[in-house]
Amino acid sequence: MHLLHRWRFPSLPEKLTDRAYTGRYSEFVAASWLRAHGFKVLRQNFRWGRRGEVDVVCRLGDTLVFVEVKSSTTHRHGLPGRHINYAKRILLRYGARKWLSLLKRPVPVRFDVVEVYLRAGQRPEVVHSPGAFTLYEGDAARAIMAAPGTDTTL
Repeated sequence: MHLLHRWRFPSLPEKLTDRAYTGRYSEFVAASWLRAHGFKVLRQNFRWGRRGEVDVVCRLGDTLVFVEVKSSTTHRHGLPGRHINYAKRILLRYGARKWLSLLKRPVPVRFDVVEVYLRAGQRPEVVHSPGAFTLYEGDAARAIMAAPGTDTTL
């Protein structure tokens, strides 16, 4: 696991009861972490219609990166990234395809997962899994499941 030691970030407030607040806070942490590690954040919470939300759309060099942010306040239910099931990947791909349809030329694309672990009164802990799945379903789509707990930070 990668502890956030290279950038300053406030700890989470003592009360962790509001799921919506925790989710927004986690997305803010993830976007800040990505910026601190050389990503250019283009948009947060990109939606197209009623389907296909992408938490963070960013760029790393020439590669367009679509990021799903998962958060957890406990390890009781396993790693947060394990909750990205087939249906969620379909929604992420739909949002990504809509974003790509707005571009004038094809670009390299990658889907990453950022897991944010929150504990009251402590700094957030971030685990980044680049290339967690692809634009098309296949063996690479299960990469996040292959090595749970593996730190693949940049």
